[in-house]
Amino acid sequence: MGGSDDQSFTVRRARDDDRPWIVEHASAVGGEMVVSKGRVHHLARQPAFVAERAGERLGFFSYRLDGDECEVTGAFSLREGEGVGSALLDAVADRARKAGCSRLWLVTSNDNLDAMGWYQRRGLRLAAIRPGAIDELRATLKPGIPAVGKHGIPVRDEIELVLDLREPTPKLEDR
Repeated sequence: MGGSDDQSFTVRRARDDDRPWIVEHASAVGGEMVVSKGRVHHLARQPAFVAERAGERLGFFSYRLDGDECEVTGAFSLREGEGVGSALLDAVADRARKAGCSRLWLVTSNDNLDAMGWYQRRGLRLAAIRPGAIDELRATLKPGIPAVGKHGIPVRDEIELVLDLREPTPKLEDR
């Protein structure tokens, strides 16, 4: 995976020794405890995939399997434009398909425009907007959620994106 030999990386299932690193970098995705659709997830306890190059961790995607659905609960990459995120998303989607899932989904906040574009380029579709959901989380479970986020946008709403796993995933060059 990746480009030239010096840029190649591997994707593998997370191990116990990856958990502290995941927790350390979870602040980039809202903290070790994330909430989606009112459900609390602790990223240190979730199954995950990790990308690494020469022993250096480059990113992780955590997920939760539930019946015929797979939820991406956390996504983080230290490198942009090298295919790390795409490879991690593909690994989760492949795992979900093997588990019999027909749907992969995730939730992000309304200010996360860059991520929404990135996911849509990889075949996910906007599926739901939950107005005020993050305002409720801030008032109940996670008071530390900032009121204003990326691009100066007030953080208020959950945005759900979905990938139909029964459809072929677009090839990287098509993304």
